[in-house]
Amino acid sequence: MAFGSFLKMFTPKDRVFYGLFEQVSTNLTEMASIFYNAVNEPDFSRRETMLKSLEEWEHKNDEVTHKIFIELGSNFITPFDREDIHYLATSLDDVADYIWGGAKRMMNYYITDVDDTTKGFADIIKRSVTALNKGVYELRDMKDLRTIMESCVLINSLENEGDDLLDKGMGILFTTNVNPIELIKKKDLYQMLEIVTDKCEDAANVIESIIIKYA
Repeated sequence: MAFGSFLKMFTPKDRVFYGLFEQVSTNLTEMASIFYNAVNEPDFSRRETMLKSLEEWEHKNDEVTHKIFIELGSNFITPFDREDIHYLATSLDDVADYIWGGAKRMMNYYITDVDDTTKGFADIIKRSVTALNKGVYELRDMKDLRTIMESCVLINSLENEGDDLLDKGMGILFTTNVNPIELIKKKDLYQMLEIVTDKCEDAANVIESIIIKYA
């Protein structure tokens, strides 16, 4: 066997993991934008169409995540720890799952009144995913560590905003004259959307771990 062919066996194929992670984070950016636009759409029918479209995006994300796991099983050398690749892929996939989970709740519960708390979560999620996308893209060469760390710090801060918004939203639900059934619907929706911010923070924590090890 020629030395070049032998070496190729132990070289990551086109740094494939970076490209796959970038696909996932780009998909998440699209999902967060669609969700944000949907909750701010006053027309119920158009809002439902937008929310329903997130199912296809979630499936696309599953397919790319599956490719990451396939590559993880077939590549001998990886750009960073196999465990970190697995954790990052899983946490990014969770973000997609919970965004779709929030959309499904809005549809299944037939939530027609999109309140300020829901809109606030959509804004926080959009900003979190945008920062996450920036951090993922910077992983390819790790030259701009400041940008990566700033993105991670912002995501952590936004997660705290999500916690505060959940507390505020719950307070409003339980101290105003809200129909009990509507209260249950909104409570479940708020909690689902707050988990999205948690999952963004989980992904940011993995990215921080990677750059600490390899930068």
